[in-house]
Amino acid sequence: MSRRVKLDFELPDELFTQLREEEIETKVKESLVMELLREHRLSQGKAAELLGLDRDKLFDLMAKYQIPVIDLTPEELKSELQKSLPRS
Repeated sequence: MSRRVKLDFELPDELFTQLREEEIETKVKESLVMELLREHRLSQGKAAELLGLDRDKLFDLMAKYQIPVIDLTPEELKSELQKSLPRS
């Protein structure tokens, strides 16, 4: 299930002369989704779905917001690297 959220806040007039309303809406949605992703409250797949992006575009956006694509603790990384790779 999902719910629509409508936000109402004031922005300076000069922003409206520089940006279209849909650009502002896109930036607000993008910023919220990226912050939730940074906080590990959304998966990459869900973030891509909410923004209507494929994984490549999501990774580009994550780079823009300086969010690592692979976000493991040193212990998690060590554990992953120690796992055996399947042999073909």
